[in-house]
Amino acid sequence: MQPWEMMPWYGMVFGPIMMIIWLVIVIVVAAVVIRWLQGGTVEGTFLGRKKHALEILEERFAKGEIDKDEFEEKKRLLSE
Repeated sequence: MQPWEMMPWYGMVFGPIMMIIWLVIVIVVAAVVIRWLQGGTVEGTFLGRKKHALEILEERFAKGEIDKDEFEEKKRLLSE
């Protein structure tokens, strides 16, 4: 009896399926590691922390999008 004759029939079905599953897992892990090494997405939400509302408000104030009065009011609302 030859070695390939001893293989059960389901080995022919599940073998290729398992190879595909492992390949997908390796690709996903590689993609996650690459994104993590790059520091996440532009918004900083992929495998990173999300910006808090106060940080966004401070950035808008620093860019000059809002004035001091609006900044103080929104900051007070956020701290409540």
